[in-house]
Amino acid sequence: MAKSQITLTVNGKKEEALVEPRTLLIHFLREQLNLTGPHIGCETTHCGACTIDLNGMSVKSCTMFAVQANGADIVTIEGMAAADGTLHALQEGFREMHGLQCGFCTPGMIMRAHRLLQENPSPTEEEIRFGIAGNLCRCTGYQNIVKAIQYAAAKLGGVPYREAAE
Repeated sequence: MAKSQITLTVNGKKEEALVEPRTLLIHFLREQLNLTGPHIGCETTHCGACTIDLNGMSVKSCTMFAVQANGADIVTIEGMAAADGTLHALQEGFREMHGLQCGFCTPGMIMRAHRLLQENPSPTEEEIRFGIAGNLCRCTGYQNIVKAIQYAAAKLGGVPYREAAE
């Protein structure tokens, strides 16, 4: 099968590669770029474990071909922390608010929450729950994920974080 040349920017770094036209973006990221943060869950867009940020949109990379990302600007979970290793507010929030258990959904959940906070820096609990509805977590019950996103919103200058009981 003939391969196609693609060029894209991933986590701020220009990448060039030859890919088969049938290569899914998730497989390209994991197998060719060795970015294993985005997870392969369902390969049907139902779980969101493979969510990345592509050209300013949340994208489930399991149902997009790598050739479709030619010229794109992509951010994966590996690109969220600062260059010195300082965690992004969302990563810190998931740690501080116990927003993860097994961790399988966490990279995709953080990437979706990142775009949500870009679109709405001060989301209500209802808006957060709606905003992450396309990403499934089989462990947490979502309460601490919501708290983690609220924590990050406050740290990033959005609404102040308040415990639900207050």
